[in-house]
Amino acid sequence: MTLEYLSVLAFLLLVVLAAGRGFMLRKRGINAFVFGVTDKSDFLLMPVVVFFVYVILACAFGLPMPGALKRPLFESRLVNWIGIALCGASLVWFAVTLKSFGASFRIGIDKAAPDRLVTNGVFAISRNPIYLAFISFITGMFLVYPNFSIILVLILFAAVIHRQVLREEKFLRGHYGQEYEEYCRRVRRYL
Repeated sequence: MTLEYLSVLAFLLLVVLAAGRGFMLRKRGINAFVFGVTDKSDFLLMPVVVFFVYVILACAFGLPMPGALKRPLFESRLVNWIGIALCGASLVWFAVTLKSFGASFRIGIDKAAPDRLVTNGVFAISRNPIYLAFISFITGMFLVYPNFSIILVLILFAAVIHRQVLREEKFLRGHYGQEYEEYCRRVRRYL
């Protein structure tokens, strides 16, 4: 199997893991998809995601894309394979995070039915392990396709994610109060 197919497969696995968990929770009566309900500006992330999907497909299957965005910044088959390994490790981290999240997993801020504050498992290492998985996954994709477009996605995604983290922290402080403050003292925001 080539790097190109492995990169697309890795991306599909990321989507399947997130959507699968959401649908499993829905069967239990929990709406995990609350993206954009609290704040319509959540949708700022969508163009970045659509662009990322297209870039991966364009790089893997030769779809049209401006040469300057697609041209490799360097070439190294070893680095490309390290990128695939990083994507694989990110998928494992993402799956472990979903397991730690349990029924508290949400895509977006759920003000209507928030669950318990999760502080165990990978959440004892990072307050935002799921976002770390996304960032490391995109970094892995950059190592597979080291071009300007994926650097752009990485920068934009990191900025939008950091904005989301700050919004979530504000909600969590208001909802969980002292319990969340103590958690923040014990565990760093990212790593």
